[in-house]
Amino acid sequence: MNKRNFKYIVAIAAGLQLAAACSDKFVTVAPKGNFLESSYYKNQQEAYNGLVAIYDMVGYQAGNYTNKTGAMDAASDDHWTGGGGSGDINVFQVMTRLNLLTPLTGPQEELWKKGFSGVYRANVLLSKLPGVPMDENLKKRYAAEAKVLRAHFYFDLVRLFKSVPLMTAPLSTEETKNITQATPEEVYKQIEQDLKDGIAEANLPDVPPRTTEGGRMGKGIAHALLGKVYLYEKKWTAAAAEFKEVNGETPGQASAKYNYKLVANFADLWRSEDAYKFNSESIFEVSYTANSGGNWTDGAGKTDGNLLNILCGPRSLVPTPATNEVSQYVAGWGFLIVSQQLEAVMKGDPRYAATILNMKELVDAKKATYSPSFDDTGFFLNKFVGRTSNISKGGGVMELNFPQNLYEIRLADTYLMEAEARIKAGEGSGAGTRAYQLLNAVRARVGLPAIDATFDNIFKERRLELAGEGHRFFDLVRTGQAAAVLNAIPNRSFVPNKNEILPIPYLELENTKLKQTPEWSKS
Repeated sequence: MNKRNFKYIVAIAAGLQLAAACSDKFVTVAPKGNFLESSYYKNQQEAYNGLVAIYDMVGYQAGNYTNKTGAMDAASDDHWTGGGGSGDINVFQVMTRLNLLTPLTGPQEELWKKGFSGVYRANVLLSKLPGVPMDENLKKRYAAEAKVLRAHFYFDLVRLFKSVPLMTAPLSTEETKNITQATPEEVYKQIEQDLKDGIAEANLPDVPPRTTEGGRMGKGIAHALLGKVYLYEKKWTAAAAEFKEVNGETPGQASAKYNYKLVANFADLWRSEDAYKFNSESIFEVSYTANSGGNWTDGAGKTDGNLLNILCGPRSLVPTPATNEVSQYVAGWGFLIVSQQLEAVMKGDPRYAATILNMKELVDAKKATYSPSFDDTGFFLNKFVGRTSNISKGGGVMELNFPQNLYEIRLADTYLMEAEARIKAGEGSGAGTRAYQLLNAVRARVGLPAIDATFDNIFKERRLELAGEGHRFFDLVRTGQAAAVLNAIPNRSFVPNKNEILPIPYLELENTKLKQTPEWSKS
């Protein structure tokens, strides 16, 4: 939800371990007397507050810096965790070296908490809405948004953990303790149904107004998510149809229904000014702000600034002299450094400079100095390195208040996913085919020549186009390539039939009927 236009209000979720109760981050006004969920949702404003509480979990970042993009980048062949040493932000370090990941050590606790907190909040709102006295059409829109959001959270949960409990209504503490896990097929069926319900609701906008409601759910997002769900389920024809709905009839031109269009300048996708947020390429975007006043007293997890911006900057970066091009960058903590493998495949690609900050070249040219990260390669993720122009003037500490948004789904991604689905469905790959047009619309944007839309070409294009955006590890896993690719890199490890998913957090197995997944219970 667009934080320029929607403030975070009181969250309603109950304090259940499984449901990952809301933290103080979501309370901006202290209620007088006892605050009871049972006495809330008395009017439209309180229903709206509950909807905002669900959206708040989309951009959740933990106090230990865990976020989905960072964790998945750290696990992929395109990055090393980096940082100040082998134990620095250990939840990321164990993703780079998966042999160190255990049910007690890793990002799984916070990713589980994020997902189920979002699910629980959606369930609460959906259960309360029928009794709220408010405009019926607006009520239907809120319900559709809650269902699409619930589908989003469950899609992440089933991809990350595979075996998760399926909850479509609020549960009591005792019910939570007794719940068991559903099959992945049951979870995917519910995800599909939630998305179809959202699409079918006439009161859900196709695309909410970008300037006033940027980040809210619309039918375009629901179709894109459903296409992605079908892709993971290998329902190729159904996936292609959903993506075509989003992408429009003619790749490279604005889609008639949703007006999605590739941004002309690839580098503009990573600019943080308001004018570049919720752009024509953005389908599902996560909003951050420089004005939340995040500070160390409250903790890193209680800021609405993007933590990746401080994580990704080179350590102790100093421009020499002080006024050259390096002065645009903020010295950061040296995490999620770019691997030599990604840098090698991106050499000569027009997206290189916007994607990779080459500190080797800058040091050799005597334009900068920096302190090497753990596993240092000299290459940093330029898409997310903080800029001095984005240092907050709205209070709080510099590190916790960067405003760059993140893309969950953007149009280049859906172009490439549709191309892949069509190839997997047996369609042609040469000139004149839709897969060819989709792939080469992405390449044409950066001035690259057309090539056949083979699976290998599409998969490589995803790596180059979406580098650092949290997709690569998921792509390797869903296509069965993770073990071969990761185990070919020294000091990396990937155990097939285990490391495709995260373990169920250890604490979730205490005093509940949840079981560790077979992949991890053998460990």
